[in-house]
Amino acid sequence: MRRKIVHVGAKQLTYEIRQIVSVANRIAGFGREIKWENIGDPIEKGAVIEPWMKEIVTGLAAQDQSYRYTDSQGEPATRKFLSELINSRPGANAGADDIIFFNGLGDAVAKIFGFLKREARIIGPSPAYSTHSSAEAAHSGYDHLTYKLDPENQWLPDLDDLRNKVKYNDSIAGILLINPDNPTGIVYSRELLKQIVDIAAEHDLFIIADETYCNVVFPGVEFTYINEVIGNVPAISMKSVSKEYPWPGARCGWLEVYNRGRDEEFNTFILSLINAKRLEVCSTTLPQLSIPPIMGDPRYPEHLRKQSEIYAGRAAEAFSVMSGIDGVKVIMPQGALYFTVMFEDGVLNENQKLEIAEDDIRTYIEEITKGMALDKRFVYYLLGAEGICVVPLTGFCSDLKGFRFTLLESDDRKRMDIYSSIAESVRKFLASGQ
Repeated sequence: MRRKIVHVGAKQLTYEIRQIVSVANRIAGFGREIKWENIGDPIEKGAVIEPWMKEIVTGLAAQDQSYRYTDSQGEPATRKFLSELINSRPGANAGADDIIFFNGLGDAVAKIFGFLKREARIIGPSPAYSTHSSAEAAHSGYDHLTYKLDPENQWLPDLDDLRNKVKYNDSIAGILLINPDNPTGIVYSRELLKQIVDIAAEHDLFIIADETYCNVVFPGVEFTYINEVIGNVPAISMKSVSKEYPWPGARCGWLEVYNRGRDEEFNTFILSLINAKRLEVCSTTLPQLSIPPIMGDPRYPEHLRKQSEIYAGRAAEAFSVMSGIDGVKVIMPQGALYFTVMFEDGVLNENQKLEIAEDDIRTYIEEITKGMALDKRFVYYLLGAEGICVVPLTGFCSDLKGFRFTLLESDDRKRMDIYSSIAESVRKFLASGQ
């Protein structure tokens, strides 16, 4: 073309969680049934929406107001409801005008990084959730800046690594944390959050806290919201209904902004997000209308409790199956919907493979895995041999080798068959290259 039209960060837009789908679909075309363990959609894996929630949504759908535009920043009554919920906790407050709705958190992430000055960087955890890491890298045109989550310390952040990178890189304007974390499932303690806030305060940074899974925390684990420890540091919390109701297809997420009046630069940035939303008119109305009657229903806390117990039980199942395998490391998650397995250093090599009976699938897998990251090589052989679709850990902006699968399969027999098949495949794969 006469002019270059490709954004400098276009090649950074990678999302391994979805990209592997094209490979899985090709294998399905050869006749292999695919077991989708790559993406966190509870509905696809058999989750049943509470009947009383369906009644509320159905009732709203019958009302004409559900089909109108709402306020650009979000339904006023819903923002007021959420503000009161926030302010019922100790810590920094947020008014209704400090809440901004988006068409899912993917939309929010795109806006945050899209309207951030290109030279301003956000440092995030590694392993990283791909939506954040890709958007930040694409915004800057460089690889995503990361601090380490340490598998030798229960996947907790390496605060020395974070401090040093913030101290010696003055392009860093903010710190991203994911709590509970995706992909590791770790939940940050109150003290750890305070230490991260202290680093932000010392270097005049803001914080982005992805708290998507704040209500998917396993029994006995204490969860601390970022506003409880944020003090005077400017911050953004990200939440949605996707994993809670769950209603991922609603594409309904929102930002809660804290201390926006403490820093004029931060406040101007937030105003740019609101103005960007005005250009779109608004986000979808019906899911927003459902929040006060559903989250305010006395049955909602019990729904969340039962849901978290179910995921905790499945995590325990996965841990019992995976923890006895030589050559891998597993850490029991404390929340969210995922289980991560890490290969120990030196156990992977380019000669390892799984037996694939079908010639066409075997030929395809052998061809596409040439020169591939070693954990991704295992993932694709698992897909070819067993039809199980998981995500390589290197796909989460990490040098560590491993993979992530979900805790979502509702059929007990199918779930245990999947876990057992993954475990046996790991054993066979590691043994094959010796």
